[in-house]
Amino acid sequence: MNDEQAIIAEIMRQVEARGSDKSICPSEVARGLAPEAWRPLMSAVRRAAAKLSASGRLDILRKGRVVPAAEMRGVIRLRARATADGEAG
Repeated sequence: MNDEQAIIAEIMRQVEARGSDKSICPSEVARGLAPEAWRPLMSAVRRAAAKLSASGRLDILRKGRVVPAAEMRGVIRLRARATADGEAG
């Protein structure tokens, strides 16, 4: 598993554990992967979140509203995208 795959897996693990009605901070993902050296991972976590959003698996939230990856800036949160039956996808 490469670094991007590990980041994607950790994002999905955390958002699915939290459920589609709750969100996580990208720093939680970085800290989950590298508790002592998480800050350098933040850009990679955001890039992975953008890919997951584009593929329909993840919502990126800014000020509580879903935003497209192109508008991702500043403080964001991540959550599993709910499927038609209401479950995290």
